[in-house]
Amino acid sequence: MELVFLGTSCMVPTKERNVQGIFLSYKNEGILIDCGEGTQRQMNIAGINRNKVTKILISHWHGDHVAGLIGLIQTMGNTDNPSTLEVYGPKGTKEKMNHILNTCDFDLRIDLQIFELDPKSVEVFIDKKDYQIECAYLDHTTPCLGYSFVEKDRRKINLSKIKSLGIPEGPVLGKIQEGKSIVLNGKKISPNDVSRVEKGKKITFILDSVLCENCYSLSENADILISEACYLPDLQEKADFYKHMTTKQAALIASKSGVKKLILTHFSQRYKTVEKLEKDAKDYFEDSICAYDFMKIKL
Repeated sequence: MELVFLGTSCMVPTKERNVQGIFLSYKNEGILIDCGEGTQRQMNIAGINRNKVTKILISHWHGDHVAGLIGLIQTMGNTDNPSTLEVYGPKGTKEKMNHILNTCDFDLRIDLQIFELDPKSVEVFIDKKDYQIECAYLDHTTPCLGYSFVEKDRRKINLSKIKSLGIPEGPVLGKIQEGKSIVLNGKKISPNDVSRVEKGKKITFILDSVLCENCYSLSENADILISEACYLPDLQEKADFYKHMTTKQAALIASKSGVKKLILTHFSQRYKTVEKLEKDAKDYFEDSICAYDFMKIKL
């Protein structure tokens, strides 16, 4: 699993920072969280094949989070074997995607599937064998969703023990991987005798919101919380007006929700460097860092 930050600026791109975009690579999935202007160029620089994108999770429909969609969709269709792309977003996403697709003349060559999400609380909307994705409404100036990617727990087999006990590969070993006991040569072998449970990772994305209850619920026990932090606390009034968070508020979410690591992003262009932003967050949650464009995190 790898995270790549493609844009870490707020509404206005700067020379150092593009607008919002994060790419999560997991096995055969390429999940793009928001797609601001210039995202596909950022992917080029980061060495990410744009046709690897299988899903796009849209937090909300402000331009700095979606203005790169039309270019990416067109480019993804420019291949001999166009792929399937699933796009998820809040209420109104189907209508807005239709508007976007009608702004240019081009053939829609990919299989584009669009889904609207309207959760009542924290709800699972994708449930696969190895992972699930949750969403919940945040509190911004337009309908806005936060997301959590949750890897499922899995059993890790101790190969030396399997070999020493003579457990064959195939259905018998498959039962152990499912957490079931087996009987071999008259002896009962439990899954814990030859394997251990490896807890899956959880990554939460909170992009554009004031502090609200779902910020805490969605972030609970996350290995990594990626949170917007547009301002320092001295601009709390401005943050409230535009419905954004400060570094202190993001850090308090991490502290109160049992988060292991906090990564701040979505910084106002007024901050030429992020040292003060990171220092302020660390005052409330020690394991805090500020993201930068093309930063990669492997889990």
